[in-house]
Amino acid sequence: MRVVIALGGNAMTSADGSARPEDQIAAIRRAGASIAAVVAAGAEVVLTHGNGPQVGNLLVKNEMAAHVVPPVTLDWCGAQTQGTVGFVLLNELQARLPDQPVAALVTRALVDAHDPGFVNPSKPIGRYLSGAEAAVMIQHGQLWEDRGERGWRRIVASPEPRAVLDAPAVRTLLDAGYVVVCNGGGGVPVVREPDGRLRGVEAVIDKDLGAALLAHALDADVLVIATDVEAAVVGWGTPQARALGEVGVAELRRLATEGHFASGSMGPKVEAACRFAENGGRSVITSLDFIADAVQKTVGTVVTKEI
Repeated sequence: MRVVIALGGNAMTSADGSARPEDQIAAIRRAGASIAAVVAAGAEVVLTHGNGPQVGNLLVKNEMAAHVVPPVTLDWCGAQTQGTVGFVLLNELQARLPDQPVAALVTRALVDAHDPGFVNPSKPIGRYLSGAEAAVMIQHGQLWEDRGERGWRRIVASPEPRAVLDAPAVRTLLDAGYVVVCNGGGGVPVVREPDGRLRGVEAVIDKDLGAALLAHALDADVLVIATDVEAAVVGWGTPQARALGEVGVAELRRLATEGHFASGSMGPKVEAACRFAENGGRSVITSLDFIADAVQKTVGTVVTKEI
Protein backbone atom coordinates (compact mmCIF):
# COMPACT_ATOMS: atom_id res chain seq x y z
CA MET A 1 0.00 0.00 0.00
CA ARG A 2 1.29 3.46 -0.92
CA VAL A 3 0.28 6.19 1.55
CA VAL A 4 0.74 9.97 1.45
CA ILE A 5 0.50 11.56 4.90
CA ALA A 6 -0.06 15.32 4.97
CA LEU A 7 0.99 16.69 8.34
CA GLY A 8 -0.85 19.85 9.36
CA GLY A 9 0.65 22.81 11.14
CA ASN A 10 -0.25 21.30 14.50
CA ALA A 11 2.37 18.63 13.84
CA MET A 12 5.06 21.30 13.64
CA THR A 13 4.36 23.40 16.75
CA SER A 14 3.38 23.04 20.39
CA ALA A 15 -0.25 22.96 21.52
CA ASP A 16 -0.31 26.73 22.02
CA GLY A 17 1.11 27.37 18.54
CA SER A 18 4.64 28.17 19.68
CA ALA A 19 7.23 27.56 16.97
CA ARG A 20 10.52 27.72 18.82
CA PRO A 21 13.00 25.10 17.57
CA GLU A 22 12.44 22.97 20.68
CA ASP A 23 8.65 23.18 20.21
CA GLN A 24 8.94 22.00 16.62
CA ILE A 25 11.25 19.13 17.50
CA ALA A 26 8.94 17.98 20.33
CA ALA A 27 5.86 18.13 18.07
CA ILE A 28 7.57 16.22 15.27
CA ARG A 29 8.64 13.60 17.82
CA ARG A 30 4.96 13.08 18.62
CA ALA A 31 4.12 12.74 14.92
CA GLY A 32 6.98 10.30 14.46
CA ALA A 33 5.31 7.61 16.57
CA SER A 34 2.26 7.45 14.30
CA ILE A 35 4.29 7.62 11.11
CA ALA A 36 6.66 4.88 12.26
CA ALA A 37 3.68 2.61 12.97
CA VAL A 38 2.47 2.98 9.37
CA VAL A 39 5.93 2.22 7.98
CA ALA A 40 6.39 -0.74 10.31
CA ALA A 41 3.10 -2.18 9.02
CA GLY A 42 4.64 -2.40 5.56
CA ALA A 43 3.24 0.65 3.77
CA GLU A 44 5.23 2.80 1.37
CA VAL A 45 5.08 6.26 2.95
CA VAL A 46 5.48 9.79 1.66
CA LEU A 47 5.25 12.69 4.10
CA THR A 48 4.22 16.23 3.25
CA HIS A 49 3.92 18.99 5.82
CA GLY A 50 2.72 22.48 6.53
CA ASN A 51 5.24 25.28 6.95
CA GLY A 52 3.13 28.26 8.03
CA PRO A 53 4.78 28.79 11.44
CA GLN A 54 8.25 28.34 9.97
CA VAL A 55 7.68 30.76 7.10
CA GLY A 56 6.05 33.13 9.58
CA ASN A 57 9.26 33.16 11.61
CA LEU A 58 11.29 33.94 8.49
CA LEU A 59 8.93 36.77 7.56
CA VAL A 60 9.43 38.38 10.97
CA LYS A 61 13.19 38.21 10.44
CA ASN A 62 12.69 39.77 6.99
CA GLU A 63 10.72 42.63 8.49
CA MET A 64 13.12 43.30 11.33
CA ALA A 65 16.19 43.24 9.08
CA ALA A 66 14.72 44.94 6.01
CA HIS A 67 16.76 48.11 6.63
CA VAL A 68 19.96 46.03 6.60
CA VAL A 69 19.49 43.19 4.07
CA PRO A 70 16.90 42.65 1.29
CA PRO A 71 13.94 40.49 2.35
CA VAL A 72 14.03 36.88 1.21
CA THR A 73 11.26 36.03 -1.27
CA LEU A 74 8.50 33.56 -0.45
CA ASP A 75 9.81 30.88 -2.81
CA TRP A 76 13.13 31.00 -0.96
CA CYS A 77 11.30 30.86 2.38
CA GLY A 78 9.45 27.77 1.17
CA ALA A 79 12.64 26.03 0.05
CA GLN A 80 14.40 26.85 3.31
CA THR A 81 11.58 25.52 5.47
CA GLN A 82 11.30 22.34 3.40
CA GLY A 83 14.94 21.73 4.21
CA THR A 84 14.61 22.53 7.91
CA VAL A 85 11.47 20.49 8.60
CA GLY A 86 12.75 17.67 6.39
CA PHE A 87 15.96 17.54 8.40
CA VAL A 88 14.11 17.27 11.72
CA LEU A 89 11.72 14.62 10.37
CA LEU A 90 14.63 12.58 9.02
CA ASN A 91 16.32 12.57 12.42
CA GLU A 92 13.10 11.49 14.15
CA LEU A 93 12.26 8.72 11.68
CA GLN A 94 15.76 7.29 11.66
CA ALA A 95 15.73 7.20 15.46
CA ARG A 96 12.50 5.17 15.41
CA LEU A 97 13.28 3.10 12.29
CA PRO A 98 17.06 2.63 12.25
CA ASP A 99 16.98 0.11 9.40
CA GLN A 100 14.61 2.13 7.21
CA PRO A 101 16.17 4.43 4.58
CA VAL A 102 14.66 7.92 4.61
CA ALA A 103 15.19 10.98 2.43
CA ALA A 104 14.07 14.59 2.29
CA LEU A 105 13.52 16.28 -1.05
CA VAL A 106 12.90 19.92 -1.93
CA THR A 107 10.04 19.88 -4.43
CA ARG A 108 8.53 22.49 -6.71
CA ALA A 109 4.89 23.18 -7.57
CA LEU A 110 4.25 24.42 -11.09
CA VAL A 111 1.65 27.18 -11.28
CA ASP A 112 0.21 29.15 -14.19
CA ALA A 113 1.80 32.58 -14.56
CA HIS A 114 -1.66 33.82 -15.58
CA ASP A 115 -3.49 32.32 -12.61
CA PRO A 116 -6.17 34.77 -11.38
CA GLY A 117 -4.51 34.73 -7.98
CA PHE A 118 -1.65 36.82 -9.34
CA VAL A 119 -4.05 39.44 -10.68
CA ASN A 120 -5.96 39.78 -7.42
CA PRO A 121 -3.82 38.49 -4.52
CA SER A 122 -6.02 37.68 -1.54
CA LYS A 123 -4.09 35.42 0.84
CA PRO A 124 -3.08 37.21 4.08
CA ILE A 125 0.16 35.99 5.64
CA GLY A 126 2.39 36.93 8.53
CA ARG A 127 1.82 39.32 11.39
CA TYR A 128 0.21 42.75 11.55
CA LEU A 129 2.49 45.79 11.30
CA SER A 130 2.08 49.51 11.82
CA GLY A 131 1.70 51.71 8.76
CA ALA A 132 5.30 52.90 9.07
CA GLU A 133 6.65 49.34 9.31
CA ALA A 134 4.53 48.20 6.37
CA ALA A 135 5.79 51.13 4.30
CA VAL A 136 9.33 49.76 4.53
CA MET A 137 8.20 46.40 3.15
CA ILE A 138 6.12 48.07 0.42
CA GLN A 139 9.29 49.81 -0.71
CA HIS A 140 10.72 46.31 -1.26
CA GLY A 141 7.87 45.53 -3.67
CA GLN A 142 5.48 43.74 -1.33
CA LEU A 143 1.70 44.23 -1.23
CA TRP A 144 0.21 45.23 2.15
CA GLU A 145 -3.35 46.13 3.12
CA ASP A 146 -4.66 48.37 5.89
CA ARG A 147 -6.78 46.11 8.12
CA GLY A 148 -8.01 48.88 10.44
CA GLU A 149 -7.34 48.79 14.16
CA ARG A 150 -5.17 45.67 13.98
CA GLY A 151 -2.78 47.30 11.52
CA TRP A 152 -1.41 46.37 8.11
CA ARG A 153 -1.03 42.82 6.78
CA ARG A 154 0.78 41.38 3.81
CA ILE A 155 -1.32 39.96 0.95
CA VAL A 156 0.03 37.42 -1.56
CA ALA A 157 -1.19 35.21 -4.37
CA SER A 158 -2.28 31.62 -3.70
CA PRO A 159 -2.39 30.08 -7.19
CA GLU A 160 -3.68 26.63 -8.03
CA PRO A 161 -0.91 23.98 -8.15
CA ARG A 162 -0.84 22.32 -11.56
CA ALA A 163 1.95 19.76 -11.19
CA VAL A 164 4.51 18.54 -8.68
CA LEU A 165 7.57 18.77 -10.89
CA ASP A 166 9.71 16.50 -8.75
CA ALA A 167 7.19 13.68 -8.38
CA PRO A 168 9.32 11.38 -10.60
CA ALA A 169 12.22 11.74 -8.16
CA VAL A 170 9.89 10.94 -5.26
CA ARG A 171 8.67 7.84 -7.09
CA THR A 172 12.25 6.70 -7.73
CA LEU A 173 13.07 6.98 -4.02
CA LEU A 174 9.89 5.11 -3.07
CA ASP A 175 10.69 2.32 -5.50
CA ALA A 176 14.13 2.08 -3.88
CA GLY A 177 12.53 1.55 -0.47
CA TYR A 178 12.81 5.02 1.01
CA VAL A 179 10.35 6.90 3.18
CA VAL A 180 10.27 10.33 1.53
CA VAL A 181 9.66 13.74 3.09
CA CYS A 182 8.76 16.28 0.41
CA ASN A 183 6.39 18.95 -0.91
CA GLY A 184 6.42 20.95 2.32
CA GLY A 185 4.02 23.88 2.28
CA GLY A 186 2.53 22.58 -0.96
CA GLY A 187 5.84 22.91 -2.81
CA VAL A 188 7.98 25.85 -3.86
CA PRO A 189 5.85 27.80 -6.38
CA VAL A 190 7.42 28.20 -9.82
CA VAL A 191 6.26 29.36 -13.25
CA ARG A 192 7.65 28.35 -16.62
CA GLU A 193 9.04 31.16 -18.75
CA PRO A 194 8.51 31.25 -22.55
CA ASP A 195 12.07 29.96 -23.03
CA GLY A 196 11.32 26.95 -20.78
CA ARG A 197 13.22 28.16 -17.73
CA LEU A 198 11.59 27.88 -14.31
CA ARG A 199 11.32 30.88 -12.03
CA GLY A 200 10.25 31.03 -8.40
CA VAL A 201 7.38 33.39 -7.60
CA GLU A 202 6.06 35.29 -4.58
CA ALA A 203 3.11 33.06 -3.72
CA VAL A 204 1.92 30.38 -1.33
CA ILE A 205 0.48 27.01 -2.29
CA ASP A 206 -2.26 25.37 -0.24
CA LYS A 207 -0.44 22.45 1.40
CA ASP A 208 -3.43 20.10 1.31
CA LEU A 209 -4.18 20.69 -2.37
CA GLY A 210 -0.49 20.13 -3.04
CA ALA A 211 -0.60 16.85 -1.12
CA ALA A 212 -3.62 15.64 -3.11
CA LEU A 213 -1.86 16.49 -6.38
CA LEU A 214 1.26 14.62 -5.29
CA ALA A 215 -0.72 11.60 -4.10
CA HIS A 216 -2.43 11.37 -7.49
CA ALA A 217 0.89 11.70 -9.34
CA LEU A 218 2.36 8.86 -7.27
CA ASP A 219 -0.66 6.56 -7.75
CA ALA A 220 -1.06 6.43 -3.97
CA ASP A 221 -3.77 4.26 -2.45
CA VAL A 222 -4.50 6.48 0.54
CA LEU A 223 -4.15 10.17 1.37
CA VAL A 224 -4.23 10.90 5.11
CA ILE A 225 -4.74 14.56 6.01
CA ALA A 226 -3.61 14.86 9.62
CA THR A 227 -5.02 17.80 11.53
CA ASP A 228 -6.01 18.70 15.12
CA VAL A 229 -9.47 17.08 15.15
CA GLU A 230 -10.52 13.47 14.80
CA ALA A 231 -12.85 14.10 11.85
CA ALA A 232 -14.48 16.79 9.73
CA VAL A 233 -17.57 18.16 11.47
CA VAL A 234 -20.80 19.57 10.07
CA GLY A 235 -22.58 22.18 12.15
CA TRP A 236 -19.34 23.08 13.91
CA GLY A 237 -19.96 25.15 17.04
CA THR A 238 -23.69 24.40 17.14
CA PRO A 239 -25.79 21.93 19.16
CA GLN A 240 -26.30 20.00 15.91
CA ALA A 241 -22.57 19.42 15.38
CA ARG A 242 -21.71 15.91 14.23
CA ALA A 243 -18.55 14.25 13.02
CA LEU A 244 -18.54 12.78 9.54
CA GLY A 245 -17.56 9.15 9.10
CA GLU A 246 -17.50 7.53 5.68
CA VAL A 247 -18.82 9.89 3.01
CA GLY A 248 -18.90 10.08 -0.77
CA VAL A 249 -17.38 12.92 -2.78
CA ALA A 250 -20.75 14.22 -4.00
CA GLU A 251 -22.19 14.42 -0.48
CA LEU A 252 -19.07 16.05 0.93
CA ARG A 253 -19.03 18.66 -1.83
CA ARG A 254 -22.72 19.38 -1.13
CA LEU A 255 -21.94 19.98 2.52
CA ALA A 256 -19.03 22.24 1.57
CA THR A 257 -21.30 24.26 -0.71
CA GLU A 258 -23.67 24.73 2.23
CA GLY A 259 -20.83 26.40 4.14
CA HIS A 260 -20.05 23.76 6.75
CA PHE A 261 -16.26 24.00 6.40
CA ALA A 262 -14.33 27.21 7.02
CA SER A 263 -12.23 28.42 4.10
CA GLY A 264 -9.20 29.06 6.27
CA SER A 265 -9.15 25.71 8.07
CA MET A 266 -11.21 22.63 7.19
CA GLY A 267 -12.34 23.87 3.76
CA PRO A 268 -9.05 23.21 1.89
CA LYS A 269 -8.71 19.81 3.58
CA VAL A 270 -12.18 18.79 2.43
CA GLU A 271 -11.44 19.96 -1.11
CA ALA A 272 -8.13 18.10 -1.18
CA ALA A 273 -9.80 14.93 0.11
CA CYS A 274 -12.46 15.18 -2.59
CA ARG A 275 -9.95 15.74 -5.39
CA PHE A 276 -7.94 12.67 -4.49
CA ALA A 277 -10.98 10.46 -3.87
CA GLU A 278 -12.71 11.39 -7.12
CA ASN A 279 -9.66 10.01 -8.95
CA GLY A 280 -10.22 6.63 -7.30
CA GLY A 281 -8.16 6.87 -4.12
CA ARG A 282 -9.27 6.93 -0.49
CA SER A 283 -8.84 10.07 1.58
CA VAL A 284 -9.00 10.29 5.36
CA ILE A 285 -9.18 13.44 7.48
CA THR A 286 -8.29 12.75 11.09
CA SER A 287 -6.14 13.65 14.07
CA LEU A 288 -2.39 13.28 14.10
CA ASP A 289 -2.71 10.61 16.81
CA PHE A 290 -4.86 8.36 14.61
CA ILE A 291 -2.77 8.25 11.43
CA ALA A 292 -2.07 4.52 11.68
CA ASP A 293 -5.76 3.74 12.27
CA ALA A 294 -6.71 6.00 9.36
CA VAL A 295 -4.66 3.91 6.95
CA GLN A 296 -6.71 0.91 8.05
CA LYS A 297 -9.98 2.85 7.49
CA THR A 298 -11.16 2.67 11.12
CA VAL A 299 -11.27 6.35 12.17
CA GLY A 300 -11.84 9.85 10.88
CA THR A 301 -13.74 11.15 7.89
CA VAL A 302 -13.18 8.59 5.15
CA VAL A 303 -13.83 9.97 1.68
CA THR A 304 -14.40 7.73 -1.33
CA LYS A 305 -15.67 8.37 -4.84
CA GLU A 306 -18.95 6.68 -4.09
CA ILE A 307 -20.59 5.15 -1.02
